[in-house]
Parts: sequence; structure tokens; C-alpha cells
Amino acid sequence: MVETILQSLTWLGHDGYCLTAEGKTIYFDPFQLAGNIFPPADLIFISHEHRDHFSPEDLAKIVTGRTVIVTDARVAEKLTGLVTVAAPGDKIEISGLSVEVVPAYNINKKFHPKKNGWLGFIVTVEGVRVYHAGDTDYIPEMKDMRADIALLPVSGTYVMTAAEAAQAALDIKPQVAIPMHYDSIVGSADDARLFAEALEGKIRVEILS
Repeated sequence: MVETILQSLTWLGHDGYCLTAEGKTIYFDPFQLAGNIFPPADLIFISHEHRDHFSPEDLAKIVTGRTVIVTDARVAEKLTGLVTVAAPGDKIEISGLSVEVVPAYNINKKFHPKKNGWLGFIVTVEGVRVYHAGDTDYIPEMKDMRADIALLPVSGTYVMTAAEAAQAALDIKPQVAIPMHYDSIVGSADDARLFAEALEGKIRVEILS
């Protein structure tokens, strides 16, 4: 089933993804949706309030009256419609899917303080656990996380570096690790390459384009 989910997963650039599974169109942190017509969203996960993750102009392109958005309290205050407020540690059932809400924060920089309660998500679709890390460093909680597919930031500056992300992947032990948060705003394709090289022979890495 992991291969099926991979084939249904589209990287939108930066931290944005679209996943079609279980008859649903699911987005994570949609940002800069340009050049294509994107399918309406059934479910959207927003990790935190920074403009490259919470983008009202991009949401307007995919939200309908039936779209459910899962996010933190600060973003929820700025939204209308079907909004579910989540916090790290929550386990919820939403739109027929099981979701574990996990922390996302910096440990050696100031951009994403732990006290803000910003989010990562482990969403189970068709029996596959997909982890979207949000904007995070390599944090101790990752030792207790398990996922089949892990979407991990790799660019450094605001999030963990490629080397730190590789360590995170070794903790989480996914079947497939996918780098994100590079080649837009910060980072470059070299960060994705370094991530893949660090995990060669240990964990399969797919670099999406």
C-alpha cells in the first residue's frame, strides 16, 4: 500500500503536498498553488500560522463548503467554515481518517518555539501512516514516532538540516523518507541530495519533483 500512496502523493513545493486516497483529496500546508487547476479539498492540514504554511489566498483556490481544515488555535481564529482545532498529543478521527497530532518546534533557534504548540501530523490512509513534520528541528519526540512515509524538512535555517533530518528518519524508521522545505524561500536541491546520501543503504529516499 505504501507504493499506492506514493503514486497518489504530489509535492506542491516547499512544505505543500496533495494526497488523493480513500476517495478524498487531502492537502498539507498548501502554498503558492500556481500554474495548474487544483482539485477541491476534502481535508486540509495546516501546521502553523507562518505565511508559507497558512496562505489564505491558496486556501481560497481549494476550499469548498465541505472542506474540513485541521490546524492549531491561532490559525483557527482566522478561519471560517469546518475547522477542527488540534494540539500536540491529540488523537482524532476526522473525515474517516485517524490522525495523530505531534509537536513541531525548534530547539536551537527562535522561529518555532515549543510553547506555541505548532503541529505535525501522522495521518493513516489506506493503512499507511504518513507523517508531515511541519516546521521542526530534530526533536526528542521523534524517537517515539512511527510512520511508513515521512515528509521531513531538510534546509536548515528555520528547520533541521539535511544531516539532522537524516537522524530523524533513523529514529522514525519509515519505509520511505521524502525531503521538503528546500528550493523555495530557503535551501536548495543540494539539501535534498545530502539527505538522500546520508540515508543511502539505510532508508529509501524519494525526491519528488
